[in-house]
Amino acid sequence: MPGDEVRPTPDRLRESLFNILSPRMEGCVFVDAYAGTGAVGIEAISRGASKAIFLERHRAAVEVMEENIRSLGIVRRCKVVRGPVNLYLRANPGDIVFLDPPYPQEAEYELSLQVLGEVPPPLVVVQHASRMVLQETYGRLRRIRVVKQGDNSLSFYEPSEAGPSAPDVDSSIPPAR
Repeated sequence: MPGDEVRPTPDRLRESLFNILSPRMEGCVFVDAYAGTGAVGIEAISRGASKAIFLERHRAAVEVMEENIRSLGIVRRCKVVRGPVNLYLRANPGDIVFLDPPYPQEAEYELSLQVLGEVPPPLVVVQHASRMVLQETYGRLRRIRVVKQGDNSLSFYEPSEAGPSAPDVDSSIPPAR
């Protein structure tokens, strides 16, 4: 697989992500968009998600992901969708959507967040290069938190009817529902 097409989430960042999400994980539907080998979605299942939906366009990555899912015996709790992620986001809603497009494809971030901002899920988490500037709002999504670890950042967005406001860096994420 080309190096820029599939980039794994660093272990430390993934650990931080799930420590933050732990109050929301039990029984949730977790969407792993631009899933690569599926490591983040698979971890979501191991952390209590009832279902993981994997969206990925690259055939080789999907094949690895499907093998990982089979080998772990979690096929019934997973749905794998191969194709352009932005086309399948609306049709595969979840409680938590994790977006991790390849960093060189900045347009994918904008497109995905615009799609999700139209009918926002309860929480969207975006992994991106720390140097990349994301907007505070996308449609009805508002950024509530940014966590930076070296060259990687996680931006957390929730639905909001209110106007844009500045994010709280490293604040807590309130529990769902």
